[in-house]
Amino acid sequence: MADCVFCKIIKGELPSYKIYEDEKVLVFLDINPVADGHVLLIPKEHYQIMPDVPDDLLAYAFLKAKELMPKIKSAMQVNYISISVVGMDVPHFHIHIIPRKFNDGLANFWPTKKYQEGEVEKIAKLITNNIKT
Repeated sequence: MADCVFCKIIKGELPSYKIYEDEKVLVFLDINPVADGHVLLIPKEHYQIMPDVPDDLLAYAFLKAKELMPKIKSAMQVNYISISVVGMDVPHFHIHIIPRKFNDGLANFWPTKKYQEGEVEKIAKLITNNIKT
């Protein structure tokens, strides 16, 4: 897509700090990191959301994330790596790979809520019934 920020990064039209690249994916530092070393893994083909990504490419992306996680963990000298698929800040499917330390205060780096009484049961039933169809 011509106006997609990530597509422009892939084409070299916008700068990025690339840490890995192959024929299918690009991995670069997030410019608004949750923690130092926070990177984004994106497919080089434009897919807006995860369900749009072909299964073979989706599997490849997650396996590549798994391969990179211990290397990023070692480089950043952290306790573990979180991965996440969140939001639509940029409408190009991407996987966040985030170096984490125990007690880093980032346990809830996105907003959370509590269910109101009775709400959790209704939502569970709604989703369960929809899955069965």
